Amino acid sequence: MSRIRLFAALDGGDRFWSNEIQVHGAETVIERIKAGHYDDRRSMRRIKSKLDSSDESKLSEEIANADARFVTPESKEWPHLLNDLVAPPIGLVIKGKKLCCDAIAIVGTRNPTNYGARVASEFASGFADRGLTVISGGAYGIDTHAHRGAIAAEGSSYAVLASGVNVKYPAGNDRLFNEILENGSLISEVMPTERARPERFLTRNRIIAALSRATIVVEAAFRSGSLRTARDAAEMLRTVLAVPGPITSPTSDGCHRLIGERCAEIVTSVADAMELIPLSPCTLCADES
Repeated sequence: MSRIRLFAALDGGDRFWSNEIQVHGAETVIERIKAGHYDDRRSMRRIKSKLDSSDESKLSEEIANADARFVTPESKEWPHLLNDLVAPPIGLVIKGKKLCCDAIAIVGTRNPTNYGARVASEFASGFADRGLTVISGGAYGIDTHAHRGAIAAEGSSYAVLASGVNVKYPAGNDRLFNEILENGSLISEVMPTERARPERFLTRNRIIAALSRATIVVEAAFRSGSLRTARDAAEMLRTVLAVPGPITSPTSDGCHRLIGERCAEIVTSVADAMELIPLSPCTLCADES
């Protein structure tokens, strides 16, 4: 379990470390770090300190105490869609149900209009009715309405967090996270008690995109983290969809930008979306059933 020590010591989404682990293996990378092989890289003092003070059994115990599990590319539960990332996660902490590949991401602004909130909820409910899992980031706004829409339809939902699974950030969504766990999962790229940091919202976005067959943007400003999720999905040749809004609405500028730049297909209903989303049998879903 050398990988769990690297998981706790390194920041997720770093292409260099991801490549080193894939090429050399986790145990060899730890040996190379201790031998000073990477001393010319930034933050090595902090990384070495974390490794020196880490203990595999204690890290595993911390995750188990959070009622979660540590999943790696060697695990049967590992979602193969994550391997399409340039920098796949070293591992994931998952609390709740096993992950399934038949999932759709719904993302957007934290400050939606009533129109955006309604559309996100209705799309999520529609996908849940069709047996698809809804993925989002657990944040306020479109994320919350997407999760709630799936739950209202008695479907499953995954929240990919920028914090650890025990932190439940934002705090106001604590009840929502508990509802998600009834039939879905909380997913994180950091240890259970880690706090959210600004850069982690961007790195977690790539996981949302990778775990999904398609990403739908519902209301996003011209410059928005949701557009990053959409572009991450496009880089993996995944389907990207955007819901149009009033041309006078700043909260729809990002959606119109994606459509105008031919980065996203326009959709106005779940039926439209289903015609554009490629679905194939998922072994993980089959195992779960």
